[in-house]
Amino acid sequence: MGIPTLFRDAGRIVMMAIADANYNFIYVDVGSQGRISDGGVFRRTELYSKLQNGDLDLRPDVVLPGIDENVPYVFLAGDAFPLQRNTMKPYPGTFEKNSPKRIYNHRLCRPRRVIENTSGIMAWFLEFFESLCFCNSKMLR
Repeated sequence: MGIPTLFRDAGRIVMMAIADANYNFIYVDVGSQGRISDGGVFRRTELYSKLQNGDLDLRPDVVLPGIDENVPYVFLAGDAFPLQRNTMKPYPGTFEKNSPKRIYNHRLCRPRRVIENTSGIMAWFLEFFESLCFCNSKMLR
């Protein structure tokens, strides 16, 4: 699954999104104010409510190779988001080279780049179309 992320700027509207590994948005929430924290924006979404109530209709837990326990499907999230049963996030702080926590954080960071890239691609398209609209409105005057 993807990672919640935010475009945040005071006075702007915030987009929180989840993307899959193929750069497809699978959930988008738009409309919170930019001055609200990432965690605050997340707590105001329908996604958060459904996660809390168990109504999100996630796939059932699976047994991974080499493990005898069921493991839930998870969302990869940043530091600002709460750690829950279906959320993985990095350990806070800095760690010695080759320590298990540093390796975990590095491996968790790689797939999180997908949402950052997806958001960047979308921002480029929005800026491009905004410039087209601005040019056309100048021509009409």
